[in-house]
Amino acid sequence: MTDAPVNEPAEYTPPKVWTWNKASGGQFAAINRPIAGPTHEAELPVGRHPFQLYSLATPNGVKVTVMFEELLAAGHSGAEYDAWLIKIDGNQFGSGFVSVNPNSKIPALMDRSGPTPIRVFESGAILMHLAEKFGAFLPTSGEARAECLSWLFWQMGSAPFLGGGFGHFYAYAPTKIEYAIDRYAMEVKRQLDVLDRRLADNEFLAGKDYTIADMATWPWYGALAKGLVYGAGEFLSVHEYKNVQRWTDAIAKRPAVKRGRMVNRISGDPASQLHERHEASDFDTKTQDKIGEPAKA
Repeated sequence: MTDAPVNEPAEYTPPKVWTWNKASGGQFAAINRPIAGPTHEAELPVGRHPFQLYSLATPNGVKVTVMFEELLAAGHSGAEYDAWLIKIDGNQFGSGFVSVNPNSKIPALMDRSGPTPIRVFESGAILMHLAEKFGAFLPTSGEARAECLSWLFWQMGSAPFLGGGFGHFYAYAPTKIEYAIDRYAMEVKRQLDVLDRRLADNEFLAGKDYTIADMATWPWYGALAKGLVYGAGEFLSVHEYKNVQRWTDAIAKRPAVKRGRMVNRISGDPASQLHERHEASDFDTKTQDKIGEPAKA
């Protein structure tokens, strides 16, 4: 009997019926489970603004905080929001959070601007909800609207291959599996090429205007293009996608994007971390380099 190659897993025959009888392994094994619903009672805090956001500055969370900051920068004062930190360490299974998002994923939003609070979950749904409510960053008709929504939903369908597929097997899985990494690296590079070809002839994804399609796509693929996720920039030769690089740099320069990236961030330069956002002045007075408090559990 010979040992299996180092880059291949041992042969595995799936059982007729899968059962959850051991930890899945990997960085997030402690919070992975095959059932939904809350694990404990925990109410969510509620601030004074019309919108209550419960999130973390992952790419999906950044989409929404960027949208809020862009709305405010555009003069929509009704878009004031409180951003509460939800760490992905079990807090997403609290009863209050599950009542807002039964899928237990960030971000989750409570729109309290009307007589009856409305919950909105899934980042793409939140972006559309806000865009339609304020009449901003989403074309109202014609080809531009079709392109915006098409690219928005392209991102929603594509990012799981990047995060849950490539990112998991390249960075987080307990063992390196050549087949899995090759499979998802190929798909991620194909997606980057899709973006690069679109951006060769268009300033933004929907055309000449910056929209929620860009806000949704940039936190994932912009970060990837700059080698900021999974330590995979060199591995994927991201420098080759020149149009994606141009688009990424242009969006990163927007003041609202700079602010949105800071909200609910709990890693990196303390000056870039604003664990909670309740007032516009918080960016100047409550970043971690100024208050020096640890992230809230």
